[in-house]
This record gives sequence, structure tokens and C-alpha cells, in this order.
Amino acid sequence: MLQGLVEAGAVKAVSIIANGAIIHAEICTLSGDKKVITTHAGSIKTWASIDSAAKWLKKVGLGTIKLEVGKWSPNQKSMTF
Repeated sequence: MLQGLVEAGAVKAVSIIANGAIIHAEICTLSGDKKVITTHAGSIKTWASIDSAAKWLKKVGLGTIKLEVGKWSPNQKSMTF
């Protein structure tokens, strides 16, 4: 679905947000709505590293990405459930 929005020109901006050990992405649509990128199952799409998130977003057609690392702790252990 994200790739369809990108191809239609409906994505205004995208941000990679690193918070603790969790890295996820958020898009801003042309209407100003902010949406967290999710998987097909509906859970938040996360990555283990910033570069893997950037590579995935590049693959779906997004070339300009804002990076938010203010709360990033790269050495923090992530919690597993």
C-alpha cells in the first residue's frame, strides 16, 4: 500500500524515528495526516538499524528522508516479548 501512495504522489514527507533501540518510520500525506508505517498484519514496521530502514524506504521509492535520533540509544537492548 505504501508503494501505491508513493507512486500516486500522496506522500509529502517521511521520517525515520529512532527511539531507544526501536526504529520505525512515519509518513506525512499531502492532506497533512501522519501515519506510522505498518506491516500487512497491522503491527508497526520496525528495523534493527537506521541503514536497514533507509534501504527499505529507498526500495519503495522514497529518496528524501528526515532522520530523528534525539531519543536513540544504539547500545540499548531491545525488549522481546
